[in-house]
Amino acid sequence: MPVIQVNLIRGYSSGVKQRLCRRLTDATRGVLDAAPEAITVFLHEVEMDGYARGGRARAPAIASEETPEERVRAFLTALEARDLDAAERQISDDFVMVFPGSPEMTRLSDLIAWAGDRYRFVRKTFQTFDTCDHEDHSVVICHGHLSGEWPDGTPFEAIRFIDRFEVRDNRLARQDVWNDLALARS
Repeated sequence: MPVIQVNLIRGYSSGVKQRLCRRLTDATRGVLDAAPEAITVFLHEVEMDGYARGGRARAPAIASEETPEERVRAFLTALEARDLDAAERQISDDFVMVFPGSPEMTRLSDLIAWAGDRYRFVRKTFQTFDTCDHEDHSVVICHGHLSGEWPDGTPFEAIRFIDRFEVRDNRLARQDVWNDLALARS
């Protein structure tokens, strides 16, 4: 029965603290063969004036209220709605995306131009999202099915896709896409 105790400077929202507890539980399960209900997490909070590093009081680190998955969902929702301004707010300055048969693209306008002769529009139905944390970024993988219209207006549906995103500093840094559009079109 693992017990994890974490000391935090007071100031994080309830949502951030609950997310931390869930992620610590998940990380523990990835290392130890323990059921989630057997893992206990305690968060101990101290006031800012009750904590010092290097002899100086410190403020709590900034925590995003949005999870990497929520950022990916917001990006994909904005892209589907063709709200490029909202989608641009989710990506980093050095964002790179690669689609089947595409070169590396760094601007959403490049994606729109590249996709123009491939389909009129695409909608995604998500089956799952999986998030994995690394030292300096998170990886979010989502998969499901595509539906939409070919350039001639003919509808398509139930085409498999997988998107892999890297999220760094609360912004999307990379998107790699795999799908069966080319197979369905032929």
